Amino acid sequence: MVQKSKPPVAANQPEGRGEPERRSEPKRRGRPRAYEPDVALGKALDLFRKQGFAATSLDDLSEATGMNRPSLYGAFGDKRELYIKSYQRYREEAAASMVEIFRQEMPLRQRLERIYASALDIYLSGDTGPRGCFTVVTAASEAVGDPEIRAMVLDGLTGLDKAFASCFRRAKEKGELPESADPIALAQVASATVHTIAIRSRARVPRKELEAIVKGAIDVMVGAGAKT
Repeated sequence: MVQKSKPPVAANQPEGRGEPERRSEPKRRGRPRAYEPDVALGKALDLFRKQGFAATSLDDLSEATGMNRPSLYGAFGDKRELYIKSYQRYREEAAASMVEIFRQEMPLRQRLERIYASALDIYLSGDTGPRGCFTVVTAASEAVGDPEIRAMVLDGLTGLDKAFASCFRRAKEKGELPESADPIALAQVASATVHTIAIRSRARVPRKELEAIVKGAIDVMVGAGAKT
């Protein structure tokens, strides 16, 4: 039998291939990120405010954010970590909406009216209905068994008390409150009013009724006949 000879191999062509070797392109690792973390966190925040921690599943979060579970874990950690990040985001946004009201110079009654109006705007917001306050409605429940969340809740409550106490202290110095007024006690009443309207807004109490509660509380704190 006559053995057929192999065709000559080109100098720059390795034996065993029918075409010149091509340099392989570097492989892409993973899929390109098709989401914005800031937007995704906002979606998670909305869901946690609406449903709370326990009632919100990873599937719910995946659907709301448009991210699969591995992507959620990679971007935010587990469900608890995402919840804590969402709560931090809520606190930052709520503080940003009120910080100027606390800082600006204005009569005490006007300041309180603006603070509560801003709070109601936050608590009554939501595409499917009022969501109330993250701290009062959902984080306070998780604080029972989670030390980190409990510390965040207590920090938020204490911070609100201090901000109100500063308002009442300045008002007392300006003569808007009597010498017998206790800024710390008044601050606790003011904070309690915030918590009350937060809970009632979640229960879908109409805004007019909530505003009536606010007016009554301000009258007690400032004095129904006080000059502003």
